[in-house]
Amino acid sequence: MPSPVAIDPSHYAVVSAMITPAFFLTAASSLLISSNNRLARVVDRMRSEIDVLRATEQGPARVALESRIAIHRRRSYLVLAAVRMLYGSITAFVGTSIGIAVDAFFGYRLDLLPTGLAVIGVILMLASSLCLGREATLGLRMLDRELDEQLAKDRVDLRND
Repeated sequence: MPSPVAIDPSHYAVVSAMITPAFFLTAASSLLISSNNRLARVVDRMRSEIDVLRATEQGPARVALESRIAIHRRRSYLVLAAVRMLYGSITAFVGTSIGIAVDAFFGYRLDLLPTGLAVIGVILMLASSLCLGREATLGLRMLDRELDEQLAKDRVDLRND
């Protein structure tokens, strides 16, 4: 009885190739989990700011609060865009695995299918990473601004004491 490898070793090569996109899937999934957590934190922070806004009368404090809420909104849209792109990249990488099998089934005539899907997946991961980087920058700038405002208040309080 011949060994399975001697029968048709190309099947093993196809299965091995189909597993390769799993590395990209793992990376995209990790980014997706992190992004969903970031989105939840931004939304929670925005909701707490909105609660404070309801109790804040017109004036400079309200304007500053509205400005912070606008930044939270921008941050949430950036993370949401990243989440959507990460889902797209996961879809592309799963499609890459399926495309490898389909390409093998049709005698390797569709080689652009898995390659194109892999490229799309990588581009979507790159774009999502850029969105997440921009969101992190906005978050840090916002934190710096809040810290500067608090330090300025503390200085005024010390002078008044």
